[in-house]
Amino acid sequence: MTQSATRPLSQPLHRQLRDLMMARVEAGEWSPGTYLPSESRLAEEYGVAVGTLRKALLDMAAEGVVVRRQGKGTVVASHDSDAVLFRFFNLRRADGSTLRPESRVLSRIRRAAHADEAQALALDAQADVICITRVREGDGTPIIYEHIVLSAARFGALEHSPDLLPNTLYQLYQTEYGATVHRAREQVTAARAQGVCAQELALPDGAPLLHIRRIALDYSEAPLELRLSWVNTDALHYRADV
Repeated sequence: MTQSATRPLSQPLHRQLRDLMMARVEAGEWSPGTYLPSESRLAEEYGVAVGTLRKALLDMAAEGVVVRRQGKGTVVASHDSDAVLFRFFNLRRADGSTLRPESRVLSRIRRAAHADEAQALALDAQADVICITRVREGDGTPIIYEHIVLSAARFGALEHSPDLLPNTLYQLYQTEYGATVHRAREQVTAARAQGVCAQELALPDGAPLLHIRRIALDYSEAPLELRLSWVNTDALHYRADV
């Protein structure tokens, strides 16, 4: 290849090539919604066979970084509302069908990060965060109470703008802040409703809930968001495809 690879030479050539192209996506040279040059042009640029280049693109497509469109080419994936909602929203009705939750924001504040938040977001101990608290409703019923925590250094404007936050914040992160959520790491545990959470979900104190702790990561595995969700699963279940 004409450019130095970031992986050890023991890695397959197409994986080295994948890393080189990923670096260009991460750097914003190829932004979301941008079509990549043709396979033949990229193969020539990197000094590899078209078959090798195609394998690298297939890897990136499998990871959700790019989308290959028949007859049009390969485009860097963008977070349109439906794609984001149904990729990262793992709650389903009892019959397995999807639902489209609506969000009601309770508060948006800037404050000092708690120790666990700073650790999760790789922030300095004295860093500020933006904390968004909201309730999400499905089929007219409150189903999720959640805290969303973000670095104030990067997302500080979210304390006040926009006036109305969209349901799918990941699209907002991408379009307004150049921050793409590539994947997420979740921990799921049992919890009980109490205090404001119980009130907002219209549940008695002590009612069983599902607690989901999610850290959203960008292309380079850097944490972008910490999300803590308390879910009423009376009419829902959590589904993960593995």
